[in-house]
Amino acid sequence: MKILTAWLRHYLPALPVDDLQLAEDLTLRGIAVEGVHPLSQGHLFEMDITTNRVDAMNHYGIAREAATIYNLPLVPLGANIAAIPTIAPFPVRIDSSAETLCGRFTAQVLRNVTIAPSDGLIADFFALLGQKQISNAVDASNFTLLGMGHPTHAFDLDKLEGGIVVRLAYKGEKLKLLDGTERTLEADDLVVADEKKAVGLAGVMGGWDSMITPETRNILVEAAWFDPASIRRSSRRHLLHTDASHRFERGADFNACPTANALVSQLILTAGGHAEGALIDITQPAIAAKTSARSGIALSVQQVQRHLGTTLDDAEGESALTSELVQQYLTALGCTLASADQPTEAEALTALNEDPQIGGPSAVASHISETDSPDSFHVQLPSWRLDLEREIDLIEEIARVYGYNHFANTLPTPGIVIAHPTAAAEAAVRTRLLALGFSEAISSTFASQSDSDLFYAPAAPGQGTIAMENPLSEEASLLRPTLIPGMVAMLSNNLNRDVKEVRLFEQGHTFTGSTAAVTESAQLSLGLTTGTPQATAPHSAADAPIFELKGAIESLVSLFTLPGGPAALTFSTESTPAWLQQGRAATAMLNNVALGYFGELTQAETQKRKLRQPIFLAQLDLTALYALPLKRVTARDLSRFQAVERDFSFVFPDSIQWHTVTSAIQALAILELQSLAPIEVWRDKKKYPGVYSLLVRTVFQSHHRTLREEELTQWHSQIIAALTQLGGTIRA
Repeated sequence: MKILTAWLRHYLPALPVDDLQLAEDLTLRGIAVEGVHPLSQGHLFEMDITTNRVDAMNHYGIAREAATIYNLPLVPLGANIAAIPTIAPFPVRIDSSAETLCGRFTAQVLRNVTIAPSDGLIADFFALLGQKQISNAVDASNFTLLGMGHPTHAFDLDKLEGGIVVRLAYKGEKLKLLDGTERTLEADDLVVADEKKAVGLAGVMGGWDSMITPETRNILVEAAWFDPASIRRSSRRHLLHTDASHRFERGADFNACPTANALVSQLILTAGGHAEGALIDITQPAIAAKTSARSGIALSVQQVQRHLGTTLDDAEGESALTSELVQQYLTALGCTLASADQPTEAEALTALNEDPQIGGPSAVASHISETDSPDSFHVQLPSWRLDLEREIDLIEEIARVYGYNHFANTLPTPGIVIAHPTAAAEAAVRTRLLALGFSEAISSTFASQSDSDLFYAPAAPGQGTIAMENPLSEEASLLRPTLIPGMVAMLSNNLNRDVKEVRLFEQGHTFTGSTAAVTESAQLSLGLTTGTPQATAPHSAADAPIFELKGAIESLVSLFTLPGGPAALTFSTESTPAWLQQGRAATAMLNNVALGYFGELTQAETQKRKLRQPIFLAQLDLTALYALPLKRVTARDLSRFQAVERDFSFVFPDSIQWHTVTSAIQALAILELQSLAPIEVWRDKKKYPGVYSLLVRTVFQSHHRTLREEELTQWHSQIIAALTQLGGTIRA
């Protein structure tokens, strides 16, 4: 934004530095001046103001920063308007549908005004800024916006039918705006209306039918506070980004409305006219409690010194960040400080009675003020600084105003680094998935209501979704209850860019419950799509991706020590989510409790999203896995003696799973058995229904001696007996 140094000096006549030094000092304190251009009067600053500092998006806000840096008094804002009393105040009301969206609405009636070109400071400053002049009424509103940062609007009072009503629009209602375009409104658009029609899109732009013209003689000046989320929705929906919406979207100053209204009214009346009736000021106490009257913050000076550390101005054993300096900075920024350890009046009176050296009740005030410098404060926050919420925010403000360049270059004190309890498990899962050919991805922690309804079903009461109080958009209105929408979006983006081979995983957190009690859970999502699936016996090419996900889940679970051994992990095709294709999905069970799901996205959803090929998804509950101990990785010397392989070819019923086979062989406790693995699986459902053929390869090796043939024969017989007992038959 553009800032005039001449305008800044209008608010700070005693500014002791030149413009170039001012630019440097502001930049060092986080109010970045990116360009300085000389003008006929002073300089023009091109400034980059972060979105959370809406209070600094104006000349008075920058002047306040400069006043804090140089410890100068700031010219107060205000205007005195002599109003002619009226018996019947102009009717203004906030409809019940809009009470949560319009926290404050002020209105001032001006009669017999003269519409003329602007002169004086407005003309001078607008010329320096290159700001277009329209008329004194419109320019007064723009001048106040650029000066103190609060949007206002002036209506032609004679064009209003009845009083003013702040309400929600009617679906399909038409409104012609000041830019000449006609907009069709939605039911959640907030409007300023008269008794017959909408006359402005609240917080965004005024209406054509009530605009100021050279014939205007009576004016209604409005200054209000509107809900940021409501203004953002309307602004995005109608593709209108105005100076007013830019500020309302980021949180305007609740207490600025009367001052802004008075300033605009005063500027208009300089050309003639008078105010009628007192200022109309309607407030919503519930919204005031969340903004201007929100609770204060406890601030400890010791915490300030601890967090900010050594400064270049520290004396021996004494920090330069004293209580007095803390109070000076925060007071200049608009905070109100009270000593948290200052005695109350009753305590002071008690002290007077107990201390004979203090003379009488008249000394109460001096007794309170002469206490030592406080070690802690109760800080009441200014209404224009909604970005201040915690003690650490105040500490950051103190550091910023003091100047980051005034802190000593020191290294942090060495300490013991304690790893997060799940860090090792997270690293093991990540390493395994990378080894399996998956790439790590990160998706948004927000989700839309439609995606949540599709991909998430609460498993129990109290596990609902959590709506954002101030969402960025409808697509990000909830905290994500599942990782699947993000994974689907990432796979879709790859397919839309002709990337046909994609394997992704995301370790993230999901959020369920309610705004009062949020449950955060560690989850894992897997996504896979391939344009050239490869058949692997006994699975067809179409089924191979599903079993690849199944294998990835088995591999991950094998990293942990399972209660009950490998048999604790089972799979079921029952009770799979509705977003997975029935018959092509399964549930992973850990000791008969659902651990996760995997399978193919439904064909209906695939077609709806216009995906060019099937995608396969899985979600795993990492919280349940992280509760298990990781297997310890051990290393041992390689044997110097020869290894011997033995193969076993069996036919098993379909009900016999691989972990059952391995458990039966390992239960024999053959110490020399080094490994066993499936080498070949064959199935012919039509010719041999209900069975499959399995070739198992075992490796025997001793670390101490060469194995004898009779030992191998004995172990061979034991394994055959164990597999036969499972229901297997030796394949001829």
